[in-house]
Amino acid sequence: MINVACLTFNPFSENTYVLWDETQECIIIDPGCYDADEETELAEFISNNNLKPIRVVLTHAHIDHVLGNKFVMEKYDIPLQLHKKEQDGLKQAPIYGTMWGINMVPSPEPSTFLDENDKITFGKSKLDIFFTPGHSSGSISLYSNEDNFVISGDVLFRLSIGRTDLPGGDFDTLITSIKTKLFTLPDGVKVYSGHGEPTTIGYEKQHNPFLDNRI
Repeated sequence: MINVACLTFNPFSENTYVLWDETQECIIIDPGCYDADEETELAEFISNNNLKPIRVVLTHAHIDHVLGNKFVMEKYDIPLQLHKKEQDGLKQAPIYGTMWGINMVPSPEPSTFLDENDKITFGKSKLDIFFTPGHSSGSISLYSNEDNFVISGDVLFRLSIGRTDLPGGDFDTLITSIKTKLFTLPDGVKVYSGHGEPTTIGYEKQHNPFLDNRI
């Protein structure tokens, strides 16, 4: 069984996820820890739960989701994985940080790239990858069929969707990603988003004002 912990960090209130199973191996998804206090909070959570980080995975490379890359990669000596279309965005993140008054230490380079139909494995667990662009050019979502949840990044939120006015964003592409990928999942699948509270696929099908039943 996969355990999911959410820690909310940085001025953008970004959700960083730590996933682990009974082996205590864990992955860190979208490390957004920004200052020393937030770095300590994440490190203490990992230590207090006797977890062993084995990789960092990015749903996408916008600045609020990558602020902690250098910290966690160096502290735990672990690799970084993301979709190849996010590589340029990762490099440009410190530049965009200056626009928001945020000083970001550049992220280390990724070790490997992820694409649809790849698997992310840790311990005895695995996640399927959906390519879900629209919020950014290389956004991915991470799905656990066994444990009935999906990490959607900034693609789908409770009663909302990701913004599409940033580089790589496209409204029509985002809607298509949600309807042809995420909305093919069972209604009971829990959605863990990059910001805000969890929701479910079924709830968003019924209530999300940006979406309807038309594909």
